[in-house]
Amino acid sequence: MTSVTDRLIELHGITKTYGQGQAQFQALKGIDLSIDAGDFVAVMGPSGSGKSTAMNILGCLDVPSTGEYHFRDVQVEQLDRNQRALLRRHYFGFVFQGFNLLARTSAQENVELPLLYRGESTKTRHSAARAALDKVGLSTWADHTPAELSGGQQQRVAIARAIVTNPVLLLADEPTGNLDTKRSHEIMELLVSLNRDQGITVLMVTHEPEMADYAKRVVTFVDGKIAADKRQAGIGYVLE
Repeated sequence: MTSVTDRLIELHGITKTYGQGQAQFQALKGIDLSIDAGDFVAVMGPSGSGKSTAMNILGCLDVPSTGEYHFRDVQVEQLDRNQRALLRRHYFGFVFQGFNLLARTSAQENVELPLLYRGESTKTRHSAARAALDKVGLSTWADHTPAELSGGQQQRVAIARAIVTNPVLLLADEPTGNLDTKRSHEIMELLVSLNRDQGITVLMVTHEPEMADYAKRVVTFVDGKIAADKRQAGIGYVLE
């Protein structure tokens, strides 16, 4: 049984409404969700189901209309914009479908960006970025720009950038959406290794069942509600 201290995230009655009057749309309709430290959760659902809205709220990129969001001992929905930014900067890492790398800078410099925002020294940034690139198998590509890297390598750089701050939670939004099948599986194996071997909690939005098979848990959204929440073995994990 999971103890309270293992609980990383708690959502209670989360709703999200956009617009007013006849244009009003309720994207989330009372979400209750718990995520434990060290879990790997895949979030699935059709377009418009609320999964991306939920991800934005979990990543402090948006705030709920009603309900409570607890991250460890912090009641997130009560934080102001600057406090949410600090929470993101110190505890979260983000990976997006489109890589979002700076085109004219090297892999090394792209990975250093979050540390630059933190005000870390040049020596600290260089050392941490090299270590992060090594973790994703790209230490020899540090001086290459995105144009000199394959799609899979670009996503690895994006993952290195996400983990360079040693985040507690890695939020991945369709991380394999722009990749071919082989590269997609390579990225999923990397996410599994970060979760399994380094204990980083992973929350991933995907529309691909093959990619969701790597997760230890699949949460399915339909019409703004959680329709299913199931545990599974997860590819790459040893059954206990």
